[in-house]
Amino acid sequence: MPVSTVWLLASIGVLSLFCQWLAWRVRMPAILFLLAGGIVSGPVLGYLNPEDVFGDLLFPMVSLAVAIILFEGSLTLRFAEIRGHGKMVRNLLPIGAIVTGTIGTLSTHYILGISWEIALLFGAISIVTGPTVIAPLLRSVRPSSKLANILQWEGIIIDPIGALLAVLVFEGIVSWGQGNVFGHSLYIFAKTIAVGTFLGAAAGYLNGQVLRKHWIPQYLHNAGTLTFMLGVYALSNELAHESGLLTVTIMGIWMANMKQVPVDSILEFKESLSVLLISALFIILAARIEFSAIADLGWGLAWVLAILMLVARPLSIFLSAIGTNLNWREKLFLSWIAPRGIVAAAVSALFAFQLQKVGYDGAGAIVPLVFMLIIATVTIQSLTARPLANLLNVAEPSEFGFLILGANPVARMIGLTLKKHEVPVVLADTNWENVRQARMENLQVYFGNPVSEHASNQLDLTGVGNLLVISPYKHMNSLATYHFLDWFGDNSVYSLAEGDQDQKARHQTAEKIQQTRGLFNGVSYAKLASLASQGYSVKTTELSDEFSYQNFLDKYQSQALVLFMFDGKGRITPVKSMDKIKPGENSTLISLVPDRAPKERKERKDRENAEGNGAK
Repeated sequence: MPVSTVWLLASIGVLSLFCQWLAWRVRMPAILFLLAGGIVSGPVLGYLNPEDVFGDLLFPMVSLAVAIILFEGSLTLRFAEIRGHGKMVRNLLPIGAIVTGTIGTLSTHYILGISWEIALLFGAISIVTGPTVIAPLLRSVRPSSKLANILQWEGIIIDPIGALLAVLVFEGIVSWGQGNVFGHSLYIFAKTIAVGTFLGAAAGYLNGQVLRKHWIPQYLHNAGTLTFMLGVYALSNELAHESGLLTVTIMGIWMANMKQVPVDSILEFKESLSVLLISALFIILAARIEFSAIADLGWGLAWVLAILMLVARPLSIFLSAIGTNLNWREKLFLSWIAPRGIVAAAVSALFAFQLQKVGYDGAGAIVPLVFMLIIATVTIQSLTARPLANLLNVAEPSEFGFLILGANPVARMIGLTLKKHEVPVVLADTNWENVRQARMENLQVYFGNPVSEHASNQLDLTGVGNLLVISPYKHMNSLATYHFLDWFGDNSVYSLAEGDQDQKARHQTAEKIQQTRGLFNGVSYAKLASLASQGYSVKTTELSDEFSYQNFLDKYQSQALVLFMFDGKGRITPVKSMDKIKPGENSTLISLVPDRAPKERKERKDRENAEGNGAK
């Protein structure tokens, strides 16, 4: 029975959503399930044949999608951040790229007998890891913050650099194939590089100026930038054959390094775009994989993958670590973690198609090579990374830290106190003044929306497994609560009362959010802020036989607000109701208390009165 095109298109969308959901449930990179879904629906069941569905539009659509991926990936490449993330990350960029690319090229050529051109392109593609596969793996493994930062920033930075290198290699191969003599090939390559660099820089500067000077309204920033980028991509290809990918990569890098250009909102737009477009793209690409092409590579494929994972990566790490303070266990763990991701899959499929069009028959081998590298690294490393981290003793302890939504004075007081007790704390706020004050107090803080795509790539939550909502922004409070209820779990999200429990149903928040309310004895943010303005401060009280919880309550005569309780085993729990807690003798209370207890204030007042009467 023939299936309509509309039905197939809808099926791709539903399958991509299911794969994304499954990846979220099992805490693994979504690309693994997207590729598996495409392989099952394509070569296994024969249900989806992309050529039949899209016809001549298939690879123009793929090329536009790859352009979007490279552009938005390049928007994360800020040169200042490369300098600011340690010697190991800076070393990994040149050393790791050279070592991995060289070993990948040599092993592919000599073991599989693939031509130098295709082997060199595979070597360039194989250096790319990327945040989309690194971030989910780190969340499940939870290595030490030092290792997590190295892997995270390596993925963020190598993503656009690797893509740019692969584009340059591809441009060189195409220009060489089009030229009859060396000089003509060199001219074509130089023309491609010149057009891509000049047009990309000019387009990046122009778009940056448009955003910076608000020449278009805010609601058109995302759509306008995306549309302009696609137009520049098409224009570049018209001026110089296949120069568009280089152009959009340079454009994104230029915009990322311009001052006062609001690129974060564009990066946030990527979240919805990746679900709707990029997820479907990888199902379509995987559906085109032919098992016969994988079989033709034989056992040599396994040898190439083993060399990349067991030789190239460890050699890159140990060479890059020279002069750093990493110990052998940390180096060994880093040597095992290098999953390949979205950029590698996208550019390999596009480049293979383009090279086959210009006469490189062996180019078809690059797709099964790259896809098998992705599947092997993501699957094997995701399953073994956690046991290896425990074996090497580089894993973080349980996630007992707190992400605090808000960097206002109350949130900062709480954050400082938790930090003194060696509890991991991260504050997040969209108010720059609050963020600036938190940084001055040496608190780890994220400036922006913690539920954005940008935050998912750059917000370091190592050791953090709880959310405290201490913010006056009701809309953001609800969004963050929903997001982290799914992320941390129902018993790890706490929020303040917001005074809507007695309102009509149409004005109340959802029941799921209501269940998180009632933190700190049911006080609202306004009440906390009022207490702080009255001179209340956060104080730590250790209970004992001589000073019990009842003595604590009597001392402050119900004016103290218990925020957290440490039990005798070192576990910390936010307090919802002071009436329901039962602190033991070895417990420690963190409370918001007046500057002086009522009894102390009375005694001081009596002394002052007595001194005043004596003076008379």
